[in-house]
Amino acid sequence: MIRSQIIEVVLDQHVSRVTVDFVPRYHMFRHLDSPNLITIITGIRRCGKSTLLNEIRHIKEVHDYYLNFDDDRLLNFNLSDFQVLFEIFIEKFGNQNTFYFDEIQNINGWERFVRRLHDLGKKIYITGSNAKMLSRELGTHLTGRYMQIELYPFSLAEYAVSQNTPYEADFASTTIGKATWMGIFNQFIEVGGIPEYIKTKNRDYLKSLYEGILYKDILTRHNLTKEKEIKELLYIIAGNVSKEISQNGLAKTIGIKNSSTIKEYLQYFEDSYLAFTLLKFDDSLKRQILAPRKVYFIDTALAKNISFRRSEDFGRILENIIYLELKRRGGDIFYFKGQQECDFINLKQDGTSLYQVCYDLTDETTKKREIGGLLEAMMFFKLDFGYILTMAEENIIKIDAKTISIIPAWKWMVGLR
Repeated sequence: MIRSQIIEVVLDQHVSRVTVDFVPRYHMFRHLDSPNLITIITGIRRCGKSTLLNEIRHIKEVHDYYLNFDDDRLLNFNLSDFQVLFEIFIEKFGNQNTFYFDEIQNINGWERFVRRLHDLGKKIYITGSNAKMLSRELGTHLTGRYMQIELYPFSLAEYAVSQNTPYEADFASTTIGKATWMGIFNQFIEVGGIPEYIKTKNRDYLKSLYEGILYKDILTRHNLTKEKEIKELLYIIAGNVSKEISQNGLAKTIGIKNSSTIKEYLQYFEDSYLAFTLLKFDDSLKRQILAPRKVYFIDTALAKNISFRRSEDFGRILENIIYLELKRRGGDIFYFKGQQECDFINLKQDGTSLYQVCYDLTDETTKKREIGGLLEAMMFFKLDFGYILTMAEENIIKIDAKTISIIPAWKWMVGLR
């Protein structure tokens, strides 16, 4: 690549793009400052990775060695150009020890240059839109040298900050406060967590985002040619969030002969953070792999924009939102199914938590089913406490020595219970 072109891009991008109205992702910062490790922030396109990277630059004393590779002028940038870039940084900004690279997975062989910087004692922050860059590329050259941070679209708490919602617990306990938070939660269900869409409500933006992920992160990255069947699979998944799926059933519906192709496509969706599958918990790994999986989408507004629904199923949408919140909080997530079903098992080092999700418990048959599934899971995992997350209901139920907390999902999500 021509040196003058690289200089032009570097200087154009030099000014930090953090603005006064950005929503801080402060909960991420405790993970970001390990001086001896490369910090890699991954997540779906347009979820705020670049903003977070610039936010980090904003608070650091040195912040000039920055380049966003998702720039059309860098289309011909290759591995040999990294040395030229290094020299340009030194010439323009002097000697610094911290580097910031945005969407670096666009450049083949990037991990070799990053390893060289790390071996020189440099601190490197990297963002990327594909989880696979943390296996094949990093596993070969950067084993033990990096830490991964996964960033998702705005949580309810972050969305509330973006809407200037009062966050005090006392306010949330008042009639006005509860009504305010319910209104915010209803908005969140409708608009999702993609930062730019929250601002504009422009459905064309969601269409452009979806196409960027589909063509750049899935079709092009994996050299796929079956665009039609991949689109059909995404259409089905987006319209069936929180439901069980079968690879054989999906293959038959779409007209794919080998169900293993469906498995590959689902992995590509997960690598790009577009959709996720949830395993059934089982002590047998073989049975766990063979059991039907449940499917979830990265963002409710994006899923709605892709799929076609004759009517909204708010219970499944609520379940999808809770799944994403559990993903943000970490740990291993499964669903449980014995005689009855429990929506989420969250396994962490500090313990196991159980969650049932139900939009409305006023119907006695529904209430009995949800409590029964949670109790069965509580007995299986030998736990005395579990949650039922609802849209608005709140109660404590004690059955023998077991306690079930019924709590509005918004309270649990923002820690106001």
